[in-house]
Amino acid sequence: MGIATRCSLRGWLRAPGSLSKRVAALGQRFEVQVLRQEVAPLRQLERRALGLPRSGCTVVREVLLRVDGRPLVWARSALHAVALKGPWKAVKGLGSRPLGHLLYEDPRIQRSELQPRRLARQGHTRRQMLKQWQAATGAEASPQMLWSRNSVFTRRGAQLRVMELFVPELANYKPGSLRRRKPVR
Repeated sequence: MGIATRCSLRGWLRAPGSLSKRVAALGQRFEVQVLRQEVAPLRQLERRALGLPRSGCTVVREVLLRVDGRPLVWARSALHAVALKGPWKAVKGLGSRPLGHLLYEDPRIQRSELQPRRLARQGHTRRQMLKQWQAATGAEASPQMLWSRNSVFTRRGAQLRVMELFVPELANYKPGSLRRRKPVR
């Protein structure tokens, strides 16, 4: 089912612009539930994407994006702590506001190409997501929740990496549309 899930989520994995706005369009009430925002170790893929050395403090923010109470996206953003004193200082005060509002308000912020990626079923990121999902929702995350998209935002030379992981049910909706997709037969 892995390849089928990716194909059906392709629109979401490749959709440009603000994911928060696209997800919010699916219902009446959109909310960002902050699961964690703290200094944490940077993972190898994040370090590579941000071009950072092994050492140094990293700020990680993990959230659930919910529509009408339903969690649809688990997201993780990471940046070097030095960037919080400079170009990305607004991240500290985001609270439950979407990161997308910050990323798309400033036309000087550049985004890398979106990189779809299948998570390892037993990888650290997936285990972290499963634990947080259970604690936040009281239910287990779908075993098919494996496809994410990754990108790096650059502002005045400082970089912020964002990873967004989708529930498989989003495949039933076109990004930015309330219309359900026609079932594949």
